[in-house]
Amino acid sequence: MKKIAAFAILAVAAWEPSLHPPPPQAPARSPSGESRSIWDGVYTEEQAKRGESLYSGECSSCHGDKLKGNETAPALSGSDFAMDFNGLTLADIFKKIRRTMPQNEPRRLNPQQAADVLTYILSFNKVPSGKTELPPEAEALKLIRFQVPKPEAKEKNN
Repeated sequence: MKKIAAFAILAVAAWEPSLHPPPPQAPARSPSGESRSIWDGVYTEEQAKRGESLYSGECSSCHGDKLKGNETAPALSGSDFAMDFNGLTLADIFKKIRRTMPQNEPRRLNPQQAADVLTYILSFNKVPSGKTELPPEAEALKLIRFQVPKPEAKEKNN
């Protein structure tokens, strides 16, 4: 009987959705059929500055001033960070920030604050800014791929 109970506990733990990240999904398409990537200038410099201020107050105590992480918090910069999120959408990262951060009080950041922190993380990782702010809505963020390395520019036919 103990073996059956132990197996049942292991089976439930193995299938608990919160323990396993969802598999990468292709980003949704905009009405024009286009999806974008982080390399298309998806946030403004001003938004990243707001995000830096929020990051300093809400995130740096765990993830560090240089976004390198520590024993309990993962890095938010560099190759490990890039590979962890490569192929996902910004909605995936946004939702993770909204649901689990800050660690001592999850869900404290409102949608705008989470989007601003995300833009700071992008900025710190040398993702170029653009002319429009990153929206604080998960549905809109599903249209933007987190893609590394930067895709090669397509040549235009003249």
